[in-house]
Parts: sequence; C-alpha cells; structure tokens
Amino acid sequence: MSFIAGVVAVCSLKKRNKIIFREIPLPEDLVQDLGKVFAAEFTGDQVALLWSVSRSTAWRHQKHVISVASITGPQANPKGLPHAYGIHAIASSVPLHMLQRWLGHADMKTTAIYAQAVGPEERQIAARMW
Repeated sequence: MSFIAGVVAVCSLKKRNKIIFREIPLPEDLVQDLGKVFAAEFTGDQVALLWSVSRSTAWRHQKHVISVASITGPQANPKGLPHAYGIHAIASSVPLHMLQRWLGHADMKTTAIYAQAVGPEERQIAARMW
C-alpha cells in the first residue's frame, strides 16, 4: 500500500499471477493521520510503502480491528468491511464504475450488488430523490 497525493494504491492479493494495483482516493485528514501513525508524511509526489502482508495476515488484522471496534452481527467479518464501504459509497452517490474500480471487481455485476441495498440503506438512497 502506498500514498500519492491523497490516493492509496493497493496491490491486489486476489490476482495471484498478476501484479495489479487499484487506486482509492482518501480524505486529506486520513492521509495525515496515517502519516502520524506510520511516522511519515505523505504529501505531493512522495510514495511511502506502509506494509506488505499476506492475505491471511491481512484477514487477521481485519478481525482484530472488528473486535476492537466492537462490531457484531453478520457484518462482523473481513468481508463485512468492504461491503459496508460499498453500501456507504452507493448511499453517497458514488457512481458504480468508480466503486467497481475502488473495490477491485472485475465484473460490474459484482459491484451492482451494492446497489441492491435494503432496510435503512435503501431508505437513505431513496431519500436522495425526495
């Protein structure tokens, strides 16, 4: 993972035989906070490698964050975090093609699942029209 001007570039762990990066924009305050945590500043064209971990180590870290954040229920798993991100992005009017790129989906059908929100998320999305 590295930062360039408010964008995090993540090397995909899903594509085992290919090196594929996807870029995800981040708010400037989060970039600054990460800079403090990792004792580095991410400004301008500077690239900083934060960590290099295996898929199983990443899952272990995510499970720890879920536990510390006291997240419970069916979303309390490593797949629940990107799902919540996807639902929030749709509720915030992020276009599907951008969300597809940020989540690293090869097929738009996978991303379109997030547009099928139900419950409070569905009402929040519908409220944008009212």
